[in-house]
This record gives sequence, structure tokens and C-alpha cells, in this order.
Amino acid sequence: MEKSALFTNPVSAAAAGGEPLIERATSAQAHMHPQPANDVRDFLIHKDGQTYAGAHLLVDFWGGSRLNDADLMAMALREAAEASDATVLHVHVHEFGGEGGVSGVAVLAESHISVHTWPELDYAAFDVFMCGQCRPEKAVAVLEKYFSPNRAEISEQKRGLVE
Repeated sequence: MEKSALFTNPVSAAAAGGEPLIERATSAQAHMHPQPANDVRDFLIHKDGQTYAGAHLLVDFWGGSRLNDADLMAMALREAAEASDATVLHVHVHEFGGEGGVSGVAVLAESHISVHTWPELDYAAFDVFMCGQCRPEKAVAVLEKYFSPNRAEISEQKRGLVE
């Protein structure tokens, strides 16, 4: 049997004067997150003399536990994003029946965290992609806490490198 876990929280933003800019009211509005017209926030990363769109961590967990629990995965993805100072827009996790694993994503204002697991191999593949002032390495620490891998392999890609 397959099941999916969907977790959403109301999203709201305030304009400069404090008045609500959006509030989640309908499913059509749920996917709209407009910014004020004069929003000049810089979501690029400026680090070590380089400028790039985002840091993309490719994370392999080996010897992990509880890799087929969709509800736990949804909680872990949300907490990982929040620990990174990212804005969670939507979390969806799908559990494959039997001994199957899960696939999931936390959609962030600053990009995403995604996962695919193979419990029969005690293996999970996470992508942690964030822009701006987020700290993706903090997401990895939270995921390690939840799934207790024996070994973690992490590589970082600088996406959208500005020459």
C-alpha cells in the first residue's frame, strides 16, 4: 500500500507597513507568494570572493535507520529547513508500500530539500539546495540526528556561478 504525507502551514508575508501581503485562503492562492514591488533582497551567495545562485549539497547516508517512515521524514525535512533559516512553503512525502522507501521534498522560498530512500540498502540520497543567507550544512546535521547514518558522504556544488 502506498501513502503520501502532505504538510502545509499557512504562509503570510507583510509589506513594509506591516499590512498582510498575502494569506493562504484558496488552493489557487496557495502557490502564489508575491514579493513587494520594491523588494531588493539579494538571494545570491557572496562567499570567498565568488558570487553564485545557490549552494547545492549532495548528501548520501549509508547505514541509516527509519528510512521508510513518511511522517518522520516530513518532520525531518521541515526541521532541517527551519534549522537552516529557510522558509518552508510546502512539504510532501510519498511512502512506497511494503518494504519500499520514501520520496519527498520540502519546497523552500530559497529552493528545496529532496530525498529518495532505499531502506533495503539502508541508504538515503538527499539534495539540499539553498540560496541567500541560508545555512544548508545545518540541514545536514538535523537529518543526521533523525536517521543516524553510519556514514555520510557530502559534496557541494556552487550553482549559477557568476563569472
